[in-house]
Amino acid sequence: MTRPATVGDSIVNWFMPVVPQARIAILRTVIYLFVIIDMHLIVRDPIPLSRQPELYSPLMVARLFHLPTPSPAITITLYVVLWVSCLVAAANRVPRLAGLVVAAAFTWWTSIGMGYGKVDHDHLALMVALWVLPTAGVVAGRWRDTEPSARAGWALKCIQIAVVSTYFLSAITKIRSGGWSVTSWPNSAILMWAIIRRPHGLGQYLMDYPMLLRGMQWMAFLAELTSLVVLWLRGRALLVAALFWLSFHVFTVAILYIHFAPTLVCWLAFAPLERCAPRVRRVVASRRERAGRGAARQPMPVGRDQAVDHRS
Repeated sequence: MTRPATVGDSIVNWFMPVVPQARIAILRTVIYLFVIIDMHLIVRDPIPLSRQPELYSPLMVARLFHLPTPSPAITITLYVVLWVSCLVAAANRVPRLAGLVVAAAFTWWTSIGMGYGKVDHDHLALMVALWVLPTAGVVAGRWRDTEPSARAGWALKCIQIAVVSTYFLSAITKIRSGGWSVTSWPNSAILMWAIIRRPHGLGQYLMDYPMLLRGMQWMAFLAELTSLVVLWLRGRALLVAALFWLSFHVFTVAILYIHFAPTLVCWLAFAPLERCAPRVRRVVASRRERAGRGAARQPMPVGRDQAVDHRS
């Protein structure tokens, strides 16, 4: 006789859904390879900035762990450690050890880069991903592994919550800073100010339509405020929500040249990535089969010594 499900069981199942281990294995590879890209294209200046220690203002994490003031020796060492550990973790080798090294090193690397200026909230989900991926365990390490795992589901759920929190907490910050008054964030001219500050892209063509810009602000604000709903969507509804936020970020890039690449890559935590490997294998097998048939149709070249001498 089975025990009836309780509210506690529902909560546990929501936080720890059982998913194929291949899903976390593929996400590992993508996330750790993206960290290497992030080091070179986004948070790319810790090494040159470390030559100006007098401009460094340590973040709370640096003060909490008493991290030393960055220097070229420290940042170059971090760079090398990140390269090696990311490649090892991306190959799903010793995922716990390599993952923890990447999480610690990249947290320090990012805190150095943002200790010389503003803190970008687009790295929230990526940071959470780096710290929870090692908890998925050693066994979840193959792209083809279809064995179900609750630990993998817990790691994915944490990343999903971090992705949605990036938007929801942004809305909460807007309310705290401006409230609901006439001068609140949605009613302000913040988008106009941002376009004037970055006069390029499609934004410069929207400056003559202030009401349209204000409507866009309200749409973005309401979308952020209701973003928590995404955590309970499934199937096509989840796909529509993901496409909406992808379009949202494409729009911000087109208007302001502001991207959220670290957040976007973490949206893959919502995707059934385990379906990728079989499809890739089918495509590769199909191409090999077509190539084999094409080679079989071609006539074999006849060598000079194999030619028939009709003169005899």
